[in-house]
Amino acid sequence: MPNIKSAKKRLKQSLVRRERNRAAKRSIHTEYKKVLEAVKAGNVEQAETELRTVAKKVDKAAAKKVIHVNAAARVKSRLSAKVKKLKGK
Repeated sequence: MPNIKSAKKRLKQSLVRRERNRAAKRSIHTEYKKVLEAVKAGNVEQAETELRTVAKKVDKAAAKKVIHVNAAARVKSRLSAKVKKLKGK
């Protein structure tokens, strides 16, 4: 446990940031699963709308450095490929 005033403040800040980052990551994960479920069900329209939601959340997280920019691009690329493949069928 920190004794110095500035260290106490840093601890508080890091805990708040950690919760915020974890919430953002969980939100992305949940939306990701929704897209996969829509693809699995064969619902093109729902998959596309969920894909837009995921892309927006992933971009925001990458902009805030919650996740790496390349990781965000990878997630969007993989999901869009699955949705595109579903459209082709």
